Amino acid sequence: MSAIPAKTKKRAYRLGHVAEWAAALWLMAHGYRLLARRYRTKLGEIDLIVKRGGTVAFVEVKARASVEAAEDAITAAAERRIRNAADVWLARHPAAEGLTFRFDIVLIASWRLPKHLVNAF
Repeated sequence: MSAIPAKTKKRAYRLGHVAEWAAALWLMAHGYRLLARRYRTKLGEIDLIVKRGGTVAFVEVKARASVEAAEDAITAAAERRIRNAADVWLARHPAAEGLTFRFDIVLIASWRLPKHLVNAF
């Protein structure tokens, strides 16, 4: 197995940051309030946590060359990681007890508007 060059990793990391901000701005423009960005736990990370009305959405952001490639990049392992991190967030935010929760995905592709998949998994 070959190592990924540091330059490639750095570029992917920057692209991830830009995609997350684009997704956050898109969601805020559609009435969501940003609660957390890059929420990290020992069990996993959630790219964005947003709230609109009585619903909190745990959002995975994927940026690829096409929307289809971004959608294909969501794995079962990623879903588990997000669910585990969401459990930690919920345990640390007891005031959120009466709210509805869901898992969304925002797909980012070059020169396309973000695609928001509500209740994706």
